[in-house]
Amino acid sequence: LLVRGNRIPAYVKPRPTRVLDVNATELITIASSLKTDERLHSFPDLFIGGSTVPHEPKADWIPQKILARVDAGARFLFTYTCMDIDLLRRYMKRLVATQITRRLTVVVSTAIFTSGSEARWLRDNRPNVLVPDSLIQRLDHASNPRDEGLAICVEQLKAIAQIPGISGANIMASQDLALIPAAIDAANLAEA
Repeated sequence: LLVRGNRIPAYVKPRPTRVLDVNATELITIASSLKTDERLHSFPDLFIGGSTVPHEPKADWIPQKILARVDAGARFLFTYTCMDIDLLRRYMKRLVATQITRRLTVVVSTAIFTSGSEARWLRDNRPNVLVPDSLIQRLDHASNPRDEGLAICVEQLKAIAQIPGISGANIMASQDLALIPAAIDAANLAEA
């Protein structure tokens, strides 16, 4: 997965110097060129990908940056954490309509939260993370936020599996990693 990187949060002191010699598409181009560089003694078997941020696409939106990454050699896209299923459906509908999903694999990132404060912190402190207020409120009001976080992830996985153009999911958990296989088992997607 080749990405340019995230903005450095303002609270990081001392401030590091940003290095932006190449953008993500240029980085993918460089990595792809390694696969055919005749000066190398062996060719790396790279499965190159990039990232994308689901957003509300306009009806005439053409994903130029994604197309450029595919043309540069990207074979998959990972989304940033997106737990807004309705937004994800609309975004993927547009990607499918542009036929870009015929040229690469899309993997959606989701998360398992053990509290509303954990979900709120991630949304508010990490760029491009999409966690709706309604999910945070569910966690805040749950008698057992850990179990509610697991239930939310299972719902997300089942919904993601039904969206055309998506090939898989990436599940993240910051507190209790054992929840990841539990969510996969509970979603029972192997039978779908």
